[in-house]
Amino acid sequence: MHVCQPCVSLLLSRPLSAALQQSTRALHQRAHLTLLQHTLIELSCSSYVLSSVDLDAAVHPSPLQEISEEEAVQIHVPSALPPESSTLRPYVDESETLSKLVQLGVNLWKLEQRPNVGSMLVRLDFDADVAPKLLLLKDLGVEETKLGQLVSYLKSKKFSKQSVAAMVSKAPYLLNFSVERLDNRLGFFQKQLGLSAEKTRDVVTRLPKLLCGSLEPIKENLKVCELEFGFRGNEIQHIVTTVPKVLIANKRKLTQIFDFVHNTMDVPHSLIAKFPQVLNAKFLRIRERHLFLEYLGRAQYQPSQPNYISLDRLVFLPDEVFCSEVALATLEDFERFQKTL
Repeated sequence: MHVCQPCVSLLLSRPLSAALQQSTRALHQRAHLTLLQHTLIELSCSSYVLSSVDLDAAVHPSPLQEISEEEAVQIHVPSALPPESSTLRPYVDESETLSKLVQLGVNLWKLEQRPNVGSMLVRLDFDADVAPKLLLLKDLGVEETKLGQLVSYLKSKKFSKQSVAAMVSKAPYLLNFSVERLDNRLGFFQKQLGLSAEKTRDVVTRLPKLLCGSLEPIKENLKVCELEFGFRGNEIQHIVTTVPKVLIANKRKLTQIFDFVHNTMDVPHSLIAKFPQVLNAKFLRIRERHLFLEYLGRAQYQPSQPNYISLDRLVFLPDEVFCSEVALATLEDFERFQKTL
């Protein structure tokens, strides 16, 4: 069984198990006892000659003297593991969890790139923290646990098994949410956007991150689309259901693209709403291609006019196809033009 990256990512926000901490303390205590045993063996093999004893000197305990358990625990023994490391590699042989994750095909290197994830994984107990979730992900939850209830809730809202699997794969943190929170989120999108239950399911299935993050950026982008850009309610509905990423897009980038397409290219709201993918495109590509078409006298974006160029053909065709079919020029011409910008 191979475990996908997102499946492991969902483990990271769970409360850490105390099992590994207990194992570490036990290891240190065994090391303390081992050190004491080695010391006693060495001392028993040595001969001591007592001579010119200073009765006024401080009295030191004998190496053979019995000590309490508290005193034994206080003896410092250096750990075999590095206290700090930029990689999980030194810990794999010592950690059952890391070892089994490697055996399951998890790419630990990718996990190391995320802040604090390495230290969390080292502390996880495989049997208590990892295995149950992997089994849950395998069959999408039939047990009466918090996670199973969440999956059951999604199914009760007519999300298909494939949709639930896709959502969990794309946004594993969903499994840490309560049913109440998820219900509130779905209700927000359905009410705020005036979407049907079916369209709401489609939007969050394609972009389940909408259910995970803060609602404030989403509210802000909706307000920008309505008040600053001037889109009508039905146009916003179409934009969101076609390109859900608009809801979580960077406000500055979104504004930059809209301003250029609407005010510089003179494309009306209705056409932007009809081809909202342009709002999710790269600004540099839009700008370069428009300026090239303008230079050639072919920047025509009105459907009622001859030589009409749709926004999707402007933005999403590969450079070579764009040049030959839209600009009616060579790729070399376009590349030379780009150098002048």
